[in-house]
Amino acid sequence: MGRPAPFVRPQVWETYGPADLSTVPVFAGGFINFGYWHRVDLEGPLSQDDRIRSEQDLYRHVLDAVAPTGGRAVEVGCGLGLGCALALDEYGPASITGVDIHPQQLRRAREANSPLLAARPQRLRFLLGAAESLPLGDAEFDCLYSVEAVQHFPDLPAFAREAARVLRPGGRVAVAGFFTVDGAPAPEERLAGLLETFAGGLDIARPVSRLADALAEAGFAGVRADSIGPQVWPGWDRWLARFWAPGTWPRNFMAAWEQRILDYYLITARTGPHGPGDGSSG
Repeated sequence: MGRPAPFVRPQVWETYGPADLSTVPVFAGGFINFGYWHRVDLEGPLSQDDRIRSEQDLYRHVLDAVAPTGGRAVEVGCGLGLGCALALDEYGPASITGVDIHPQQLRRAREANSPLLAARPQRLRFLLGAAESLPLGDAEFDCLYSVEAVQHFPDLPAFAREAARVLRPGGRVAVAGFFTVDGAPAPEERLAGLLETFAGGLDIARPVSRLADALAEAGFAGVRADSIGPQVWPGWDRWLARFWAPGTWPRNFMAAWEQRILDYYLITARTGPHGPGDGSSG
């Protein structure tokens, strides 16, 4: 018997299914992330090409951290699989597996990448699965990454344990996403008052230390959580200004960052030579 279909929270089901967030103009190009704007001139007018470059560059920043060249890589929360295709074309992994919890997203990913799937069937695949229960074998991968999906994962410790399980000794993990700032007072209530995605339960407010601690408890070593907010929020807000007026709720992402409630992070860690951690007892 196969695995049962994973439970999809209603907010996630609607947003990534019938609503199809990838078709919303603010997510130009089909990527669904806020972007990494370090190569874009924010003083001038922004083009759709600038926006797509920012989304691709966020993937590149994450992929640089896991160095997938020659290894087997898995993306958790792959969406339309455009990041998988970018990784395959630019980083030369032996194979890429994209995992997503939403069956409609998986169908779209297979459609969007049908030429690549036909040309490289041994190097690219898409699987249905939850971050907390990955449909993957033990020690199957050299690296695992996730780009702006972690804010939807309901159980970060379970995700961390699964990442440890599917990675080989010496494997690397990199997760990009937005979290509450450690020590921020009443972040859940404040974010719910600022941003509809938190008020409605699509995004889950957790401090970045929650994931860092979960990775450490799962046996990972060298856990780091680095803010990349300066490369994300100003560009994202400039792009949002094309669609949303000041004072509307999407523009409050910038306000949440400026008030030190929310930030964007890259969290990285590695397994030791004998598996998660360093394999030593001391």
